[in-house]
Amino acid sequence: MSVLILALAAGAVVGLALGALGGGGSVLAIPALIYLLGLSPAAATTASLFIVTATSATALYAHARAGHVRWRAGAAFAAAGVVPAAAAGLAATRLPQAVLTAAFAVIAALAAVRMLRPGPERARGGVRPLRAGGAGAGLGAVTGLLGVGGGFLAVPALVTVLAFEMQAAVGTSLLVITVNSLTSLVTRSGGAAGMDWAATAPFTAAAILGAWDGKRLAARVSGSGLQRLFAWVLLAVAAFMLVDALR
Repeated sequence: MSVLILALAAGAVVGLALGALGGGGSVLAIPALIYLLGLSPAAATTASLFIVTATSATALYAHARAGHVRWRAGAAFAAAGVVPAAAAGLAATRLPQAVLTAAFAVIAALAAVRMLRPGPERARGGVRPLRAGGAGAGLGAVTGLLGVGGGFLAVPALVTVLAFEMQAAVGTSLLVITVNSLTSLVTRSGGAAGMDWAATAPFTAAAILGAWDGKRLAARVSGSGLQRLFAWVLLAVAAFMLVDALR
């Protein structure tokens, strides 16, 4: 029963983050699955990809209804990351977990700093396709390598590279997350067959419900407020995981 309660509580928080911030689900889900529910790092990353795929698809539907998803730009951004995500997912099984955790923490911290100190907005006409494609490919590689959905990097990339306002970045990032997470999940050996469903199923259900509350929260908070909240949550999680990796 305690496992069920922890799974439901953690899932609700993850869903709230995905629905409101368009990312952060995996950076919260992976520590929760490892430290609260006792899954191994390998099992936690696979379970996290399943949870984030299902929750992101649900949150994507809610944001699409509100008109916050830019489908063409988001699809192109996600497509650029499909092959890198698959290749990196295969390579991840050969790297030490401590190295992956430390790399995850550093990349998350850099993304948070970039969000707290955004550069000047670019006009949409100034967006460079090659730069956008490179960002999408890099995001896909990080997704496959670290077992995360990539929203914590997709949102900053959409804001700074494609000059999206925060609401559009949140909604569009969910499309990117869904594609990247599903790709990485499929390429991982064993896939969903080896998951601990006693923990993963209630976690996923609570996350899906939490995503709807997150969408309502996003509608009540300013874009700059969401951006700062996202960055500070990201910094806190990055610091925790870096300390754990360096023990």
